[in-house]
Amino acid sequence: MPSHIPTIPTPTASSILPHWVQQQQDLIHDLKSAVEEFVSRYVRPDGTLIWRDQWPGMDGSDDPYEGFQYFPLFYALTGDERIYELGRKIWDGITWQWTEYGQIVREFDGYYDWMHHGEANLYHYFFGLTKPESLQDRTRAVRFAKMYTGDDPEAANFDKELGIVRAPMSGARGPRFETTHEDWMTHRGVLDSYHAPFEDMETSPFDLGTCNWSDDAVYEEVVRLMNERMTRGDVPLNMNASGQMTHAYMYTHDSYFTDWVLRYLTQWRNRANSNNGIIPDNVGLGGQVGEYLDGKWWGGHYGWRWPHGLITIIEPIVNIVSNALLMTGDETALSLAREQIDKNYSLGKEISGVWHTPNKHFDSGWSDYRPANPYHAIHLWCRSLAAEDKERIERCRGALDWTNVSIAEKPFSVKHYNTNTLPWYEYINGNLPNYPDQVLEANRRLLDQQLTRLRSPHGDPRVWDSVEQINDYPESLSMQVDGYAIHAWQEFNPLYFESLVQLQWGAPMHISHGGFQFATLRYFDPVNETPGLPSGVSALISSISGEHAMVNLGNSAIEDSRITVQAGAFGEHTIQSAHVIVDNEIVATHVIGGPWFEIVVPAKSLVTLRLEMSRHSRTPSYETPFQSAEEWDPLIKPRVF
Repeated sequence: MPSHIPTIPTPTASSILPHWVQQQQDLIHDLKSAVEEFVSRYVRPDGTLIWRDQWPGMDGSDDPYEGFQYFPLFYALTGDERIYELGRKIWDGITWQWTEYGQIVREFDGYYDWMHHGEANLYHYFFGLTKPESLQDRTRAVRFAKMYTGDDPEAANFDKELGIVRAPMSGARGPRFETTHEDWMTHRGVLDSYHAPFEDMETSPFDLGTCNWSDDAVYEEVVRLMNERMTRGDVPLNMNASGQMTHAYMYTHDSYFTDWVLRYLTQWRNRANSNNGIIPDNVGLGGQVGEYLDGKWWGGHYGWRWPHGLITIIEPIVNIVSNALLMTGDETALSLAREQIDKNYSLGKEISGVWHTPNKHFDSGWSDYRPANPYHAIHLWCRSLAAEDKERIERCRGALDWTNVSIAEKPFSVKHYNTNTLPWYEYINGNLPNYPDQVLEANRRLLDQQLTRLRSPHGDPRVWDSVEQINDYPESLSMQVDGYAIHAWQEFNPLYFESLVQLQWGAPMHISHGGFQFATLRYFDPVNETPGLPSGVSALISSISGEHAMVNLGNSAIEDSRITVQAGAFGEHTIQSAHVIVDNEIVATHVIGGPWFEIVVPAKSLVTLRLEMSRHSRTPSYETPFQSAEEWDPLIKPRVF
């Protein structure tokens, strides 16, 4: 067991419970009920999904995981064993089913890019927040990580000498240096709406603005040129592989994984420094930028030119620097993300009084200017809470409504539901006091929408091949854009709870393409020795800074509740002291000096605490207050032939 956990004596408490306390409890209750409907509608008794009997192409192996990935995260919030068991069973069922389809190999995707690997991996990252003693989860984490360290002969994805991931498409089968027409077939309809990946295509002139992959001649040329120019060597998107290293590290504390992340991060930062501060988007197998693109630093897979531009450059950068900071506690690890955000901002221009920054780079130069968006700077600030990162957020004001809380007043697509980061930032900085009630109501309306969809005739998975727009609403995601309804589980899933993560854990929802779910605080039930708040208890983190966090614990139950509070999602912070606050005055102070403390919240009462914290002062770990890593069984070691 971990060392002694300090206990705060039953504190002075208020008997007035704010509205958000009961709102959280009602939402949790209704989400649990909705899970049962969701599983009954789409999952067979053996954990496999009710879907087609065959599935072509490489696209879509991430989507079933995405549709059910929040089961373990919801367990981490609530400690509901039924949710955990369902999540475990469905992960096993999906993995088996997609193995039978031919895309999953040794429980990992045979080959795909790290936007999609990142999405799928969230499911097993979230299991780290549940029962970290799991021998299966820990063994998988190490095995998956070693597919990208050069230590797995069946997955030779990493060149140890040059320090590069050897292809944009990679996985359990190793690097995919040549893609096929069959690989891309389910993506054709999706990519019809994007511009051409190359500016010299004969079948699809670049100035058309779109590239009709559904046309066989265009498709033939696209696949040929991709294999000549795009399918070998490293790309920034591969920085998302750092998540697998960090995941394994938090189970094992093996510095081998830390060293991999730091070396890989340094490689990319050096390339940016050698390119006028701009990170290039392609590196050949010989280690040279532009090796297959006539020396151009732009034009790689999911790079500056195609298909999305900035978002698939900056997201993996924010992910890797966050992982490096987590493992080392060294804030200088954030430098690459800070430099790229600043560089992109400096390349901007004012349009109609609003600062716009470029999202893409073509042969003609920077393009696709859009209003400066603070979303990724907010994630960076939440890692550091530094004044310089807050300035990166504040300079983006002017174009977006930072107070608008998405309340699902009309049906909308919910893929990657993560819509209220800006108003949460406003709230946590004292500018939107009604946000807790508003975002919980928004989550309530979203749940109602999803249940309406699920219960409708269009919610029947056996008719998905004939459904175009869900419930005939034209602005919802087209079910047939790819011809195979691979995003359907996300569109019918009712288990979304951005509001609970933001309010209880004091952090934005994770970056959907492979980012960990961070937290200012997490909670455990010491009576049942499970993660999450005990039944009847709600939490609200109302302010955070580099030195403190304010948390309100509301107990709506008729009995007192014991709670263990943890600093950080992974115990990476230290709580130095806890002040009990009544009527904005400190009435008691308790020395903590560690990652945990225990407190009893009286029945029908609200306790307010100000926690003085030292951030990134501890080694991050998945271990819980109830069991240390030293007590876990050793990992299974395979035979050596």
